[in-house]
Amino acid sequence: MAGSTLRISLAGVRGVAGAGLTARHALDFAAAFATFLPEGPVLVSRDPRASGAMIEQGVLASLIASGRECVRLGIVSTPVMQQAIRRMDAAGGISIGASHNAIEWNALKFFGAGGVYLNTAEAGELLDIYHSQRFDYAPWDKLGRSREDRGAVDAYLDELARAYDFDRLRRFRVVVDCCNGTSSVILRRLNDRHGFRFILINERMDGVAFAHEPATTARSVAMQLAPLVEPVQADAGFVFDADSDRIGIATEKGEPISEELVLPMLASHVLPSSPGKLVITNLSTTALVEEVAAAYGGRVVRVPVGRQAAMDALAAYKPESVAIAGEGNGGIMLSRFRFVFDGIAAMFETLSLMAARSTPLSEIAASFPRYSMLKAQIPLSSTRIPALLTSLEQTYEDGTANVTDGLRVDWPDRWFHVRVSQTEPVVRVICERKGDPPRELFEALVEAVESMR
Repeated sequence: MAGSTLRISLAGVRGVAGAGLTARHALDFAAAFATFLPEGPVLVSRDPRASGAMIEQGVLASLIASGRECVRLGIVSTPVMQQAIRRMDAAGGISIGASHNAIEWNALKFFGAGGVYLNTAEAGELLDIYHSQRFDYAPWDKLGRSREDRGAVDAYLDELARAYDFDRLRRFRVVVDCCNGTSSVILRRLNDRHGFRFILINERMDGVAFAHEPATTARSVAMQLAPLVEPVQADAGFVFDADSDRIGIATEKGEPISEELVLPMLASHVLPSSPGKLVITNLSTTALVEEVAAAYGGRVVRVPVGRQAAMDALAAYKPESVAIAGEGNGGIMLSRFRFVFDGIAAMFETLSLMAARSTPLSEIAASFPRYSMLKAQIPLSSTRIPALLTSLEQTYEDGTANVTDGLRVDWPDRWFHVRVSQTEPVVRVICERKGDPPRELFEALVEAVESMR
């Protein structure tokens, strides 16, 4: 059972608590991280999942045993912790939370100095230490200690207030679905401290049940959030995953905005005034990104799916040369907010776009060309995947192939991407075409994958 409910990869460790992700994993990964990091304090935070308390205790025990000073931030979002790492000049941090996964899942995410995700080389080194079980535990008289810091959310809000014009944005009436996650803490404080009028639903943090799956897809927005926006005469609606690092959006008319449109839409806002003209995204994100970037003199850099690849790409360019980075799932990184995946910052960037254009969100969304994307995920044994990709490359040899992450094949008007998920035991199939959906191509690909099961 554990094999299907635990994923150890360069992205960290993720699994169903108890059945896959155990206290032993928490102990050993934290010890490996303490061995990997340079000297300095380590921050620890978690989301509201009930299993987070168990995992947090294991993480703290190993960090203390390794001689580390541990700073406990409590239940806060990963972007809040990333800001705290920078503010405290800490060696790194461990965030406990499974973002968009169901309530029974949990995960460990690792950050180095500066609050950034580990790049590919660093993540590989951490995994090597974990697998070798060579940990640098401290002697009894040099053990670490643990202390609490409850000021992280307010410090994060101070940085948001410096980045965005709260006086200008406060006029918007906004409905927010917190999905019983960490965004509720931040949004309550924004209402109380800064006078916003966020209407919060699914606000109560609950460790054993979410009101719905913490997804930020257009389908989830349509089912949960969108029907509420127009009746309360809101200007927009937003939904966050449990960790507040992804965002979903509904217009004032109660229409869901595709998760694929979020990056191009915000790129159209930041590119005109940004000194940098690069847009970094992955191979599975809509081709609309290229069209928007070209309209504003920008250029798209595509990388493999996964946050390590995004971090590698960001490290390869000067920060001032990059305008925006993100994925087609509502995960956005903004230059003026330190290039971290941050749904709250993405929400304020969206409100800033609405203020700058003095245009309803529905009209802004409708102004972009229509691209149609189809997605599927199919369980498949890892031993069959190389043969699958080879067969597909031969079948579609008339297109331009990219094999840096599974197989992506491009034609002038359409493309597909078939790859293995880093976080779930499935193969993902994605097809897109400008205009109508590429159903024939999509169905052929799904049939090809299923034939290998």
